[in-house]
Amino acid sequence: MSQWQTICEKSDLVKNTGVCALLEDKQVAVFLCGQTDSLYAVDNYDPIGKANVLSRGMIGSIGDKTVIASPLYKQHFCLDSGICLEDENVSITTYPVRCHEGAVQLSLV
Repeated sequence: MSQWQTICEKSDLVKNTGVCALLEDKQVAVFLCGQTDSLYAVDNYDPIGKANVLSRGMIGSIGDKTVIASPLYKQHFCLDSGICLEDENVSITTYPVRCHEGAVQLSLV
Protein backbone atom coordinates (compact mmCIF):
# COMPACT_ATOMS: atom_id res chain seq x y z
CA MET A 1 0.00 0.00 0.00
CA SER A 2 1.52 3.30 -1.07
CA GLN A 3 1.64 6.19 1.32
CA TRP A 4 1.67 9.44 -0.64
CA GLN A 5 3.45 12.58 0.57
CA THR A 6 2.53 15.98 -0.88
CA ILE A 7 5.60 17.82 -2.16
CA CYS A 8 4.11 20.93 -3.78
CA GLU A 9 1.28 22.10 -5.97
CA LYS A 10 1.55 21.24 -9.68
CA SER A 11 1.11 24.95 -10.42
CA ASP A 12 4.38 25.58 -8.50
CA LEU A 13 6.37 23.58 -11.08
CA VAL A 14 7.91 25.15 -14.17
CA LYS A 15 7.69 22.93 -17.25
CA ASN A 16 10.96 21.28 -18.30
CA THR A 17 12.67 22.36 -15.07
CA GLY A 18 13.45 20.24 -12.03
CA VAL A 19 13.00 20.89 -8.34
CA CYS A 20 14.59 19.10 -5.41
CA ALA A 21 12.33 17.80 -2.65
CA LEU A 22 12.86 15.74 0.49
CA LEU A 23 11.03 12.43 0.67
CA GLU A 24 11.69 11.29 4.23
CA ASP A 25 15.51 11.58 4.26
CA LYS A 26 16.09 11.24 0.48
CA GLN A 27 16.69 14.07 -1.99
CA VAL A 28 14.37 13.52 -4.94
CA ALA A 29 14.40 15.42 -8.25
CA VAL A 30 10.88 16.14 -9.54
CA PHE A 31 10.23 17.12 -13.16
CA LEU A 32 7.22 18.28 -15.16
CA CYS A 33 7.75 17.46 -18.83
CA GLY A 34 6.38 20.30 -20.96
CA GLN A 35 5.50 18.28 -24.07
CA THR A 36 3.44 15.59 -22.36
CA ASP A 37 2.63 17.25 -19.01
CA SER A 38 4.02 14.08 -17.38
CA LEU A 39 5.51 14.07 -13.89
CA TYR A 40 8.72 12.21 -13.06
CA ALA A 41 10.60 11.68 -9.80
CA VAL A 42 14.13 10.24 -9.50
CA ASP A 43 17.06 10.33 -7.09
CA ASN A 44 18.68 13.76 -7.06
CA TYR A 45 22.07 12.06 -6.57
CA ASP A 46 24.21 11.66 -9.70
CA PRO A 47 26.16 8.41 -9.14
CA ILE A 48 28.78 9.33 -11.74
CA GLY A 49 29.40 12.92 -10.63
CA LYS A 50 28.88 11.94 -6.98
CA ALA A 51 26.74 14.98 -6.14
CA ASN A 52 23.08 15.87 -5.55
CA VAL A 53 22.53 17.79 -8.80
CA LEU A 54 20.09 15.99 -11.09
CA SER A 55 17.26 18.43 -10.32
CA ARG A 56 19.39 21.04 -12.13
CA GLY A 57 19.82 18.87 -15.23
CA MET A 58 18.23 19.37 -18.63
CA ILE A 59 15.16 17.40 -19.71
CA GLY A 60 15.17 16.04 -23.24
CA SER A 61 14.58 12.93 -25.26
CA ILE A 62 16.79 10.39 -26.94
CA GLY A 63 14.80 8.21 -29.29
CA ASP A 64 11.58 7.39 -27.48
CA LYS A 65 13.07 7.88 -23.99
CA THR A 66 12.51 10.98 -21.85
CA VAL A 67 15.82 11.70 -20.12
CA ILE A 68 17.54 14.02 -17.70
CA ALA A 69 21.09 15.05 -18.58
CA SER A 70 23.35 15.47 -15.57
CA PRO A 71 24.71 19.02 -15.29
CA LEU A 72 28.13 17.60 -14.34
CA TYR A 73 29.31 15.11 -16.94
CA LYS A 74 26.20 15.11 -19.17
CA GLN A 75 25.21 11.45 -18.79
CA HIS A 76 21.58 10.81 -19.67
CA PHE A 77 19.30 8.98 -17.24
CA CYS A 78 15.96 7.63 -18.44
CA LEU A 79 13.21 9.21 -16.33
CA ASP A 80 11.02 6.08 -16.61
CA SER A 81 13.59 3.40 -15.71
CA GLY A 82 16.47 5.34 -14.11
CA ILE A 83 19.02 3.60 -16.36
CA CYS A 84 22.00 5.60 -17.62
CA LEU A 85 21.97 5.51 -21.43
CA GLU A 86 25.77 5.77 -21.67
CA ASP A 87 26.41 2.96 -19.14
CA GLU A 88 23.55 0.52 -18.49
CA ASN A 89 25.37 -0.77 -15.38
CA VAL A 90 24.62 2.58 -13.68
CA SER A 91 21.12 3.62 -12.66
CA ILE A 92 19.21 5.89 -10.32
CA THR A 93 16.06 5.13 -8.34
CA THR A 94 12.73 6.25 -9.77
CA TYR A 95 9.76 7.02 -7.51
CA PRO A 96 6.01 6.81 -8.02
CA VAL A 97 4.66 10.32 -8.56
CA ARG A 98 1.13 11.57 -9.14
CA CYS A 99 -0.97 14.69 -9.27
CA HIS A 100 -3.88 14.39 -6.85
CA GLU A 101 -6.33 17.31 -6.69
CA GLY A 102 -3.60 19.65 -7.92
CA ALA A 103 -0.97 18.42 -5.45
CA VAL A 104 2.22 16.67 -6.60
CA GLN A 105 2.66 13.60 -4.44
CA LEU A 106 5.51 11.10 -4.12
CA SER A 107 5.70 7.63 -2.61
CA LEU A 108 8.59 5.47 -1.44
CA VAL A 109 6.71 2.28 -2.36
